[in-house]
Parts: sequence; C-alpha cells; structure tokens
Amino acid sequence: MTLFSTLVARPLARVVQAAPAPEVRAAVTFPDIPGRTKKLMIPTSYGEAEATVYYPPPDLDDAAPVPPVYVNFHGGGFVIGHYEMDDAMCRYLAANAPAVVVNVDYVLAPRHPFPAPPTQAYEIARWVAAHGTGHGWDGSRLGVGGQSAGGALAAAVARLAWETGALDVGLQVLSYAPFDMYDRKKRAKAAKPVVRPAVVPILMGAYLPDPADRTDRLASPLYGTNADGLDGIAPAVVITCELDLLREDGVRYARKLEVAGALLEHREFKGLDHAFNLLTDETARTREMYDLIAGRIAKTPAR
Repeated sequence: MTLFSTLVARPLARVVQAAPAPEVRAAVTFPDIPGRTKKLMIPTSYGEAEATVYYPPPDLDDAAPVPPVYVNFHGGGFVIGHYEMDDAMCRYLAANAPAVVVNVDYVLAPRHPFPAPPTQAYEIARWVAAHGTGHGWDGSRLGVGGQSAGGALAAAVARLAWETGALDVGLQVLSYAPFDMYDRKKRAKAAKPVVRPAVVPILMGAYLPDPADRTDRLASPLYGTNADGLDGIAPAVVITCELDLLREDGVRYARKLEVAGALLEHREFKGLDHAFNLLTDETARTREMYDLIAGRIAKTPAR
C-alpha cells in the first residue's frame, strides 16, 4: 500500500483535485435566502486559511443577542477543494439558526497529508473561539461541523479540544463522514454509490501515505479502542444516509458517542446516498437536514 500511495495514489489524487467542481443542483441552492458575507483570512501554522463568513439577516442585529458561531469544513475526500459548494447550506444556517457561519478553505492532500488538515482545522477553531469580539459572533458558543471529509475533521477538532482542554466546543455536527480509514471492506447499498469503492484507495493513499497513520484516533476514531471512554466530548449530531458507502461508520460512531453520553441525535436519511443535499433535487429532505443542524446550533451552550 505504501508503494501504491507513492507511485499511484498521489498523481491520481492531483488529477481528481484538478477536476471542475460538481454542479450543485438548483433545487437545493435556496436563492430565496440572501447571503450576507465577508471574506476573512485566518492565520495558522500552515499559512492563512481563507474563509467566507456568513451573517444572520441584518434585521436581527438589534433584536437578538450576539449569535453563536459555527465553523464549517467542506467535503472532498481530503483532496478536493471547492468550499464554495457549501454556500447554500451556510446561508441557510446563518439565516435560520440564526448564527454566524465560518466556511473554511483548509489545506489539502497530497501536498498537505495527515495530520495537516485536522491540525489546521483545530487551529482555525481556536482562532474563531478567541476572536468573536470585533467580528460579530460569540466565541464562547462554538460549534464545528462538516460533511464527508469535513465531518471527519470536525470530529478531530472536537477530539483535540476534549484531549487538550484548550478549546471549548459546544456542538459537533458530523454529516455522512468517514470514521475508520483502516477498514477497506466498506459496502454501499446504492448500485452506483456517490463514494465509489475504487476511488477510496486513491484518496486514502494521498491523505494517509503512511499506513501507520490510518489507525490514529484523528484519522480513524472508530479503530480499535479509539472511540472508548469519550465521556465529556462535545455533544454531537450524527447524520447518515441509508445508501451511502460510509453509512456504517456513522452508525457505529453514533453508538460510541451515545455510550459516552455525547450523542444529541442520530438522523438517518432513508433511500438517499452521500451528499444528497448537494447533488440531488431532494429539497424537502435537504431542508430537513439543515433545519436539524440550525436548531442545534441555536441551542449551542456557552462552554
């Protein structure tokens, strides 16, 4: 696998990375919700991370307290960028929580393999928590979340916050994310799954070129005993899709979080596959997903 990672996975990952962004289906872009945004550069040890900050509607500025803040990490197998694909979700959450949503463009493999993405994600979350004053959010009411690879990074941020005690995270939202990078026997119910088994070794080889890292708790929180004894970790919402290759990862991790008393809710979307909220016309189910997240963000406690 190491030879594959070096000679095949990394070049193929660069080809995948250079491909144009998939088109988000018009039905789930919610053009009726206007965006109120600004660009922000967040300093990290890997250079500045660009972010788009989404604010609640201006008519709430004087009528509501300083809103909570939610840091979003996009999907893409730790290799693909296009963080702007989450624009509709971020607009929706900002307007309906209401909250400030910080949508982050983090470093990617193969140029920045593990542990760079989770390390930078944690640094970004710490910066956001410390810099609410002047930016219009309450850094003491911090949530983190993401979809697919972004969900895995959010879980890593929550884990590091729990381990170090240097960051207070009040919510983690983990949407159809991978939690076991060591397991190569994942199966999807979909005939043509969005996450195709043939692509997984390419992404894994680029992100985790050292096989020893595939059991690390920040890459594979489900491996072995990594998910045991998580009492006190940030409260979590876990979202899975019935047809998704990554469904079992989410189901198993939700059970571990429940044992630790850290599971707020596990919501499964029946009959749907990975990234349905971006790649299908499932408007009602997408609203259901976003309303679930917005409701939990609104209740993010100060920690």
